[in-house]
Amino acid sequence: MTKRAVVIGCGHYLPKRVVENAEFEKTLDTDDAWIRSRSGIERRHFAAEGETTSAMATAAARAALQDAGIAADDLDAIILATSTPDLTFPSAATMVQAELNMNKGFAFDVQAVCAGFIYALANANALIISGQARRVLVIGAETFSRIMDWTDRSTCVLFGDGAGALILEAQEGNGTAADRGILATDLNSDGRHRDLLYVDGGVSTGTTGYLRMQGNQVFRHAVAKLAATATTAMETAGVNAADVDWIVPHQANIRIIQGTAKKLDLPMDRVVVTVQDHGNTSAASIPLAMSVGRTRGQIKQGDLIVTEAIGGGLAWGAVVLRW
Repeated sequence: MTKRAVVIGCGHYLPKRVVENAEFEKTLDTDDAWIRSRSGIERRHFAAEGETTSAMATAAARAALQDAGIAADDLDAIILATSTPDLTFPSAATMVQAELNMNKGFAFDVQAVCAGFIYALANANALIISGQARRVLVIGAETFSRIMDWTDRSTCVLFGDGAGALILEAQEGNGTAADRGILATDLNSDGRHRDLLYVDGGVSTGTTGYLRMQGNQVFRHAVAKLAATATTAMETAGVNAADVDWIVPHQANIRIIQGTAKKLDLPMDRVVVTVQDHGNTSAASIPLAMSVGRTRGQIKQGDLIVTEAIGGGLAWGAVVLRW
Protein backbone atom coordinates (compact mmCIF):
# COMPACT_ATOMS: atom_id res chain seq x y z
CA MET A 1 0.00 0.00 0.00
CA THR A 2 1.10 3.55 -0.76
CA LYS A 3 0.08 6.70 1.10
CA ARG A 4 -1.53 9.32 -1.19
CA ALA A 5 -2.62 12.93 -0.67
CA VAL A 6 -6.21 12.88 -1.93
CA VAL A 7 -8.45 15.89 -2.62
CA ILE A 8 -11.54 15.68 -0.39
CA GLY A 9 -12.84 19.25 -0.72
CA CYS A 10 -12.44 22.45 -2.69
CA GLY A 11 -13.83 25.97 -2.71
CA HIS A 12 -13.15 29.48 -3.90
CA TYR A 13 -13.94 33.13 -3.27
CA LEU A 14 -14.07 36.14 -5.59
CA PRO A 15 -14.52 39.78 -4.51
CA LYS A 16 -17.85 41.37 -5.41
CA ARG A 17 -16.41 44.10 -7.62
CA VAL A 18 -16.21 42.98 -11.25
CA VAL A 19 -14.09 45.15 -13.55
CA GLU A 20 -14.81 44.80 -17.27
CA ASN A 21 -12.13 45.65 -19.83
CA ALA A 22 -14.05 48.73 -20.90
CA GLU A 23 -13.36 50.35 -17.52
CA PHE A 24 -9.68 50.73 -18.44
CA GLU A 25 -10.61 52.74 -21.54
CA LYS A 26 -11.34 55.70 -19.27
CA THR A 27 -7.74 56.05 -18.06
CA LEU A 28 -5.48 54.15 -20.48
CA ASP A 29 -4.75 54.03 -24.19
CA THR A 30 -6.37 50.62 -24.54
CA ASP A 31 -9.70 48.99 -25.33
CA ASP A 32 -11.60 45.78 -24.83
CA ALA A 33 -10.58 44.31 -28.19
CA TRP A 34 -6.86 44.91 -27.53
CA ILE A 35 -6.97 43.30 -24.08
CA ARG A 36 -8.94 40.29 -25.31
CA SER A 37 -6.67 39.74 -28.31
CA ARG A 38 -3.49 39.90 -26.21
CA SER A 39 -4.63 37.95 -23.15
CA GLY A 40 -8.09 36.44 -23.54
CA ILE A 41 -9.19 38.38 -20.45
CA GLU A 42 -12.65 39.96 -20.47
CA ARG A 43 -13.08 40.88 -16.81
CA ARG A 44 -11.53 40.45 -13.39
CA HIS A 45 -12.45 40.93 -9.71
CA PHE A 46 -10.86 43.54 -7.45
CA ALA A 47 -10.89 43.40 -3.66
CA ALA A 48 -12.88 46.05 -1.84
CA GLU A 49 -11.18 48.64 0.32
CA GLY A 50 -10.08 46.88 3.49
CA GLU A 51 -10.60 43.42 1.99
CA THR A 52 -7.38 41.50 2.60
CA THR A 53 -5.69 38.41 1.25
CA SER A 54 -6.27 36.55 4.51
CA ALA A 55 -9.98 37.44 4.48
CA MET A 56 -10.40 36.05 0.97
CA ALA A 57 -8.33 32.99 1.87
CA THR A 58 -10.55 32.38 4.89
CA ALA A 59 -13.69 32.55 2.74
CA ALA A 60 -12.26 30.03 0.26
CA ALA A 61 -11.14 27.81 3.16
CA ARG A 62 -14.62 27.79 4.68
CA ALA A 63 -16.09 26.78 1.32
CA ALA A 64 -13.59 23.93 1.04
CA LEU A 65 -14.28 22.75 4.60
CA GLN A 66 -18.01 22.72 3.90
CA ASP A 67 -17.42 20.80 0.68
CA ALA A 68 -15.30 18.23 2.52
CA GLY A 69 -17.77 17.97 5.38
CA ILE A 70 -15.13 18.47 8.05
CA ALA A 71 -14.34 21.08 10.73
CA ALA A 72 -11.27 23.27 11.00
CA ASP A 73 -10.01 21.26 13.96
CA ASP A 74 -9.95 18.18 11.74
CA LEU A 75 -7.05 19.82 9.90
CA ASP A 76 -3.41 19.34 10.83
CA ALA A 77 -1.92 22.14 8.74
CA ILE A 78 -2.61 25.13 6.50
CA ILE A 79 -0.32 26.14 3.65
CA LEU A 80 -1.15 29.46 2.00
CA ALA A 81 0.48 30.41 -1.29
CA THR A 82 0.60 34.19 -1.74
CA SER A 83 2.87 37.02 -2.82
CA THR A 84 0.52 39.65 -1.36
CA PRO A 85 0.12 38.85 2.36
CA ASP A 86 -1.64 41.25 4.71
CA LEU A 87 1.54 42.00 6.66
CA THR A 88 5.24 41.30 6.41
CA PHE A 89 4.63 38.97 9.34
CA PRO A 90 2.96 37.03 10.81
CA SER A 91 2.02 34.79 7.93
CA ALA A 92 -1.41 35.12 6.35
CA ALA A 93 -1.83 31.38 6.96
CA THR A 94 -1.78 31.89 10.73
CA MET A 95 -4.41 34.62 10.34
CA VAL A 96 -6.62 32.13 8.49
CA GLN A 97 -5.95 29.57 11.23
CA ALA A 98 -7.21 32.04 13.83
CA GLU A 99 -10.26 33.06 11.79
CA LEU A 100 -11.24 29.40 11.36
CA ASN A 101 -10.85 28.81 15.13
CA MET A 102 -8.41 26.02 14.36
CA ASN A 103 -6.85 25.33 17.73
CA LYS A 104 -4.25 22.74 16.74
CA GLY A 105 -1.66 22.06 14.08
CA PHE A 106 0.48 24.59 12.20
CA ALA A 107 0.24 27.11 9.38
CA PHE A 108 2.70 28.85 7.07
CA ASP A 109 2.93 30.80 3.82
CA VAL A 110 4.69 29.82 0.59
CA GLN A 111 5.91 32.47 -1.86
CA ALA A 112 6.64 31.40 -5.43
CA VAL A 113 4.44 34.01 -7.14
CA CYS A 114 2.24 32.45 -9.84
CA ALA A 115 3.80 29.02 -9.23
CA GLY A 116 2.99 29.31 -5.53
CA PHE A 117 0.07 26.90 -5.48
CA ILE A 118 2.12 24.20 -7.25
CA TYR A 119 4.84 24.65 -4.63
CA ALA A 120 2.22 24.55 -1.85
CA LEU A 121 0.71 21.33 -3.21
CA ALA A 122 4.15 19.73 -3.37
CA ASN A 123 4.83 20.73 0.25
CA ALA A 124 1.44 19.43 1.40
CA ASN A 125 2.06 16.16 -0.41
CA ALA A 126 5.44 15.78 1.28
CA LEU A 127 3.92 16.45 4.71
CA ILE A 128 1.25 13.83 4.14
CA ILE A 129 3.38 11.04 2.69
CA SER A 130 6.00 11.57 5.45
CA GLY A 131 3.34 11.24 8.14
CA GLN A 132 3.78 14.80 9.45
CA ALA A 133 0.13 15.62 8.69
CA ARG A 134 -3.03 13.72 7.82
CA ARG A 135 -5.18 16.59 6.49
CA VAL A 136 -3.78 19.76 4.95
CA LEU A 137 -5.68 22.82 3.76
CA VAL A 138 -3.88 24.30 0.76
CA ILE A 139 -4.88 27.83 -0.28
CA GLY A 140 -3.88 30.25 -3.00
CA ALA A 141 -4.95 33.86 -2.39
CA GLU A 142 -3.88 37.19 -3.86
CA THR A 143 -4.70 40.90 -3.89
CA PHE A 144 -2.57 41.80 -6.90
CA SER A 145 -4.65 44.93 -7.47
CA ARG A 146 -2.63 46.45 -4.61
CA ILE A 147 0.69 46.19 -6.48
CA MET A 148 -0.43 47.45 -9.89
CA ASP A 149 0.96 50.52 -11.67
CA TRP A 150 -2.29 51.88 -13.09
CA THR A 151 -0.41 53.84 -15.75
CA ASP A 152 1.16 50.70 -17.25
CA ARG A 153 -1.33 49.23 -19.70
CA SER A 154 0.88 46.21 -20.36
CA THR A 155 0.43 44.89 -16.81
CA CYS A 156 -2.46 46.47 -14.93
CA VAL A 157 -5.13 45.03 -17.25
CA LEU A 158 -3.92 41.47 -16.72
CA PHE A 159 -4.31 40.81 -13.01
CA GLY A 160 -7.15 40.24 -10.57
CA ASP A 161 -7.87 39.23 -6.98
CA GLY A 162 -9.33 36.05 -5.54
CA ALA A 163 -8.74 32.87 -3.57
CA GLY A 164 -9.12 29.13 -3.99
CA ALA A 165 -8.56 26.19 -1.66
CA LEU A 166 -8.18 22.42 -1.65
CA ILE A 167 -8.18 20.00 1.27
CA LEU A 168 -5.85 17.02 0.98
CA GLU A 169 -6.23 13.89 3.11
CA ALA A 170 -3.92 10.92 3.60
CA GLN A 171 -5.46 7.81 2.07
CA GLU A 172 -4.08 4.43 1.10
CA GLY A 173 -3.48 3.60 -2.55
CA ASN A 174 -2.01 0.68 -4.45
CA GLY A 175 1.01 2.58 -5.73
CA THR A 176 -0.24 2.75 -9.32
CA ALA A 177 -1.39 5.57 -11.60
CA ALA A 178 -4.96 4.43 -10.94
CA ASP A 179 -4.75 5.72 -7.35
CA ARG A 180 -6.62 8.83 -6.35
CA GLY A 181 -4.46 11.68 -5.06
CA ILE A 182 -1.20 13.34 -6.01
CA LEU A 183 0.81 11.00 -8.25
CA ALA A 184 3.81 13.21 -9.05
CA THR A 185 5.26 16.70 -8.60
CA ASP A 186 7.98 18.61 -10.41
CA LEU A 187 9.45 21.90 -9.16
CA ASN A 188 11.96 24.21 -10.83
CA SER A 189 13.43 27.70 -10.56
CA ASP A 190 16.08 29.84 -12.24
CA GLY A 191 16.96 33.07 -10.45
CA ARG A 192 18.93 34.38 -13.44
CA HIS A 193 15.60 35.49 -14.93
CA ARG A 194 14.39 37.54 -11.98
CA ASP A 195 14.20 40.77 -14.00
CA LEU A 196 11.53 39.34 -16.32
CA LEU A 197 8.80 39.53 -13.67
CA TYR A 198 9.23 41.25 -10.31
CA VAL A 199 8.03 43.98 -7.94
CA ASP A 200 10.45 46.91 -7.78
CA GLY A 201 10.37 47.32 -4.00
CA GLY A 202 10.59 45.38 -0.75
CA VAL A 203 11.08 45.50 2.99
CA SER A 204 14.87 45.16 3.14
CA THR A 205 15.32 47.87 0.49
CA GLY A 206 13.10 50.26 2.42
CA THR A 207 10.84 50.80 -0.58
CA THR A 208 7.43 49.86 -1.85
CA GLY A 209 6.95 48.95 -5.45
CA TYR A 210 4.81 47.87 -8.37
CA LEU A 211 4.74 44.80 -10.55
CA ARG A 212 7.06 44.98 -13.58
CA MET A 213 7.07 42.48 -16.42
CA GLN A 214 8.79 41.87 -19.72
CA GLY A 215 5.77 40.20 -21.25
CA ASN A 216 7.33 38.91 -24.47
CA GLN A 217 10.22 37.30 -22.62
CA VAL A 218 7.91 35.72 -20.02
CA PHE A 219 5.78 34.30 -22.85
CA ARG A 220 8.85 32.83 -24.54
CA HIS A 221 9.92 31.02 -21.37
CA ALA A 222 6.40 30.05 -20.29
CA VAL A 223 5.25 27.76 -23.09
CA ALA A 224 8.48 25.74 -23.27
CA LYS A 225 8.96 25.45 -19.52
CA LEU A 226 5.33 24.60 -18.76
CA ALA A 227 5.21 21.86 -21.39
CA ALA A 228 8.51 20.45 -20.15
CA THR A 229 7.55 20.37 -16.46
CA ALA A 230 4.16 18.83 -17.24
CA THR A 231 5.86 16.15 -19.34
CA THR A 232 8.34 15.40 -16.56
CA ALA A 233 5.57 15.08 -13.97
CA MET A 234 3.55 12.79 -16.25
CA GLU A 235 6.57 10.57 -16.86
CA THR A 236 7.17 10.34 -13.11
CA ALA A 237 3.53 9.41 -12.57
CA GLY A 238 3.66 6.80 -15.32
CA VAL A 239 0.99 8.40 -17.49
CA ASN A 240 0.91 10.11 -20.88
CA ALA A 241 -1.14 12.82 -22.55
CA ALA A 242 -3.73 10.34 -23.79
CA ASP A 243 -4.52 9.41 -20.17
CA VAL A 244 -5.18 13.02 -19.09
CA ASP A 245 -8.79 14.10 -18.59
CA TRP A 246 -8.06 17.77 -17.82
CA ILE A 247 -5.22 20.23 -17.83
CA VAL A 248 -5.83 22.91 -15.21
CA PRO A 249 -3.17 25.50 -16.05
CA HIS A 250 -2.20 28.72 -14.36
CA GLN A 251 -4.65 31.24 -15.82
CA ALA A 252 -2.26 33.94 -17.01
CA ASN A 253 -2.88 34.35 -20.71
CA ILE A 254 -4.99 32.40 -23.18
CA ARG A 255 -2.15 32.32 -25.71
CA ILE A 256 0.18 30.67 -23.15
CA ILE A 257 -2.57 28.19 -22.27
CA GLN A 258 -3.18 27.36 -25.94
CA GLY A 259 0.54 27.12 -26.72
CA THR A 260 1.19 24.76 -23.82
CA ALA A 261 -1.77 22.53 -24.72
CA LYS A 262 -0.52 22.33 -28.31
CA LYS A 263 2.99 21.32 -27.19
CA LEU A 264 1.45 18.61 -25.02
CA ASP A 265 -0.72 17.49 -27.96
CA LEU A 266 -3.91 18.01 -25.96
CA PRO A 267 -7.05 19.67 -27.41
CA MET A 268 -8.45 22.81 -25.79
CA ASP A 269 -11.69 20.99 -24.94
CA ARG A 270 -9.66 19.15 -22.29
CA VAL A 271 -8.36 22.37 -20.73
CA VAL A 272 -10.16 24.16 -17.88
CA VAL A 273 -10.12 27.86 -18.81
CA THR A 274 -11.26 30.66 -16.48
CA VAL A 275 -8.84 33.45 -17.46
CA GLN A 276 -11.61 35.30 -19.32
CA ASP A 277 -13.55 35.86 -16.09
CA HIS A 278 -10.81 36.22 -13.47
CA GLY A 279 -7.67 37.48 -15.19
CA ASN A 280 -4.35 36.40 -13.71
CA THR A 281 -4.89 35.81 -9.99
CA SER A 282 -1.33 34.48 -9.53
CA ALA A 283 -1.19 31.77 -6.84
CA ALA A 284 -4.98 31.74 -6.59
CA SER A 285 -5.61 30.91 -10.24
CA ILE A 286 -5.17 27.12 -10.17
CA PRO A 287 -7.36 26.35 -7.12
CA LEU A 288 -9.89 28.89 -8.42
CA ALA A 289 -9.98 27.11 -11.78
CA MET A 290 -10.24 23.70 -10.11
CA SER A 291 -13.16 24.81 -7.96
CA VAL A 292 -14.94 26.50 -10.88
CA GLY A 293 -14.23 23.51 -13.13
CA ARG A 294 -15.81 21.16 -10.65
CA THR A 295 -18.80 23.48 -10.21
CA ARG A 296 -19.27 23.48 -13.99
CA GLY A 297 -19.34 19.68 -13.97
CA GLN A 298 -16.05 19.38 -15.85
CA ILE A 299 -13.89 17.85 -13.11
CA LYS A 300 -15.24 14.62 -11.62
CA GLN A 301 -13.93 12.10 -9.12
CA GLY A 302 -11.44 9.77 -10.75
CA ASP A 303 -10.35 12.29 -13.43
CA LEU A 304 -6.64 12.52 -14.13
CA ILE A 305 -5.49 16.12 -13.93
CA VAL A 306 -2.26 17.86 -14.87
CA THR A 307 -1.79 21.32 -13.41
CA GLU A 308 1.16 23.62 -14.11
CA ALA A 309 2.29 27.19 -13.51
CA ILE A 310 5.17 29.60 -14.00
CA GLY A 311 5.83 32.86 -12.19
CA GLY A 312 8.43 35.34 -11.06
CA GLY A 313 11.77 33.90 -10.05
CA LEU A 314 11.49 32.39 -12.53
CA ALA A 315 9.76 29.56 -10.66
CA TRP A 316 7.69 26.87 -12.33
CA GLY A 317 6.37 23.36 -11.81
CA ALA A 318 3.63 20.82 -12.33
CA VAL A 319 1.52 18.36 -10.37
CA VAL A 320 -0.24 15.25 -11.63
CA LEU A 321 -3.18 14.13 -9.52
CA ARG A 322 -6.23 11.92 -9.78
CA TRP A 323 -9.27 13.75 -8.39
